[in-house]
Amino acid sequence: MDDRQLALSVVLVAMVFSVALELRVDDFRRVLTTPRGIVAGLIPQFLLLPVASWLVTLVLDLPADVEAAMLLVAACPGGSLSNVITHLGGGDTALSVSLSAVAGVAALVLTPFNFSWTVATNPATADWLRELAISPNEIASSLLVLLALPMAAGLALAQRAPALAARLRKPLSRTSLVALFAFIVIGLYRDRALLDLAILPLFAVVVGQNAAGLALGNLCARAFGLEARARRAVVIEAGMQNAGLALGIIALQFGGDVGMVVIASLWGIWHIVTGLGLATYWRRLDARSDL
Repeated sequence: MDDRQLALSVVLVAMVFSVALELRVDDFRRVLTTPRGIVAGLIPQFLLLPVASWLVTLVLDLPADVEAAMLLVAACPGGSLSNVITHLGGGDTALSVSLSAVAGVAALVLTPFNFSWTVATNPATADWLRELAISPNEIASSLLVLLALPMAAGLALAQRAPALAARLRKPLSRTSLVALFAFIVIGLYRDRALLDLAILPLFAVVVGQNAAGLALGNLCARAFGLEARARRAVVIEAGMQNAGLALGIIALQFGGDVGMVVIASLWGIWHIVTGLGLATYWRRLDARSDL
């Protein structure tokens, strides 16, 4: 793990902990009694977005490594950041956390499966097919450190010391959000050499794919008849893929191929922008409805 990954991990742990301070165990019990939201959130992640991305790569004439990166990102589950964005946007945070946990386990099988068949059945990427192996320990430890432990700690503090949790909630949430913005700005500065006109077509690809994920999540949530807060959780979970996991796989399996790294890195930045944008829009919508 390099310094940027470590810094982002610390920020995410702080943000998840601050989110957990506002949750109660009953929130998760309610989600488990209504599994419809879980199913609605898994379908766009592991079926609709991978298939849609595969169809697009069959039509577009892009370099094979770029198309392979698109297919890899589409095959990855949502990351823990989606829980924070869902919370900021007034969505169903308990559903989001449950979705992340279930998707992380499902990814052990579905991520290599989806990536393998989409790459193998695309003539431009067929030569890129690799025997993809994701270590169960890697995903399990990621879920434990970035999600389960800070979530459990926050829930325990809120349950045992509600007054202290109330005092910590706002300053911790604001501080971690500022740190997240700082991470984005520093990341853009460090990768400024990549930010020239030649990257615009790749950026357009990332924008379109991310928009497709968000739209498919919305369509699926509505098809399942979910209420507004649950729809927000599904939309964010479907549109915020785990770009960090994709970058790790690229480094291990593809020798850090530049084209693949650029796509995954742009995803890592852009989905934060769209996620925060949606969260801001939803909060303003809620504020107007309360008037």
